[in-house]
Amino acid sequence: MSFPARRLRRLRVSEKMRELVQQTTLSPKDFICPVFVQEDLKTRVKVESMSEIERLPLDDVTDEVGTISDLGIPAIMLFGIPTQKDEVGSSAFDDNGIVQKAISQIKQNFGDKMVIMADVCLCQFTSTGHCGIIHGNKIDNDTSLDTLAKIAVSQAKTGVDTVSPSAMMDGQVAAIRNALDDKGFTDVSIMSHSAKHRSNFYAPFRDAAECAPKFGDRKTYQVPYTNAREAMMEVETDINEGVDIVMIKPALSYLDLIAETRRRFNIPVAAYSVSGEYALVKGASQLGYVNEKDITEEILYSIKRAGADMIVTYFAKSASRFLQES
Repeated sequence: MSFPARRLRRLRVSEKMRELVQQTTLSPKDFICPVFVQEDLKTRVKVESMSEIERLPLDDVTDEVGTISDLGIPAIMLFGIPTQKDEVGSSAFDDNGIVQKAISQIKQNFGDKMVIMADVCLCQFTSTGHCGIIHGNKIDNDTSLDTLAKIAVSQAKTGVDTVSPSAMMDGQVAAIRNALDDKGFTDVSIMSHSAKHRSNFYAPFRDAAECAPKFGDRKTYQVPYTNAREAMMEVETDINEGVDIVMIKPALSYLDLIAETRRRFNIPVAAYSVSGEYALVKGASQLGYVNEKDITEEILYSIKRAGADMIVTYFAKSASRFLQES
């Protein structure tokens, strides 16, 4: 009776052997933690569709970021919910806006100990709920570019480290880079939501950020989930416009695009494990269908394995605790 010369199970016989040959690693240093801050809020508000996720009053932001930092997570992504919304999203580029106040407060308390990233979009700030400026029931791409650039500059004034445009307007990276450089913010980096897909996985986020469109949908400016080549064109366009980090969004159903981006381009790659991915795991675990720790780690490892250098994830805090327990 003959046996195969190679037995791969020899590399799995003990925990220490498995650790020695482990090919993909995961740590809290890989995570970017989203933070929602709401103007004029007095106490924390639970997001019903996202268990354990809350909207914070400005007064709680420092404590929250302190908790995130203590877990070893190096970066946050700020999202703001303003009191007043209008057709042009003017509170988004107000130097005294809620996001700007949060950035300033975090920078004052943490300095360079935390990478402060902030979303650059209009959906939370416009009365229409769309990511750009509406003219005649249509997104005006070029007018929106001017506004996105103003948002980025306003955030840079208050100390943001990285601006993260998610509006999916053509030319948004170039417009923002030019505006930042013109104002002397050459060290502020851009992490673009380069291939942000028209996804059903965003629904809980729209609850958290109060940003559902008031009419129509976002099919005219977000990438169809059927078009892999189009997604790569979006990534390549952002690189040509001077982006520093590209992002694939969502993550779990788009691992092929993360892997293809890693294969094609020599640039840092982020993946956004979005609200729907989080809500599905939390819901299933609460019903006893899955083990939350095990499935969370498996999902995040798979995103890293596909080629992501960093992961924006609502699991950031819980996954960091899980990893420290392992």
